Amino acid sequence: MEAQDLQKLVRVRMPYGKYQGRLLADLPGAYLAWFARKGLPPGELGRLLALALEIDHNGLSALLDPLRQR
Repeated sequence: MEAQDLQKLVRVRMPYGKYQGRLLADLPGAYLAWFARKGLPPGELGRLLALALEIDHNGLSALLDPLRQR
């Protein structure tokens, strides 16, 4: 994880698929888990989706709230 990854979760939008246009931080946990089972995309998007899954799975979504207010 890089220092700016948490900020990217609340700024980057899903570029395609069922939840196209939704912030990565707002993607449903079930969708993130499905994506992980099917195979995350390569590169930064896959890394951010994996981070979003970890945050959701561990109940740490409130960690992103202060970043949303900036």
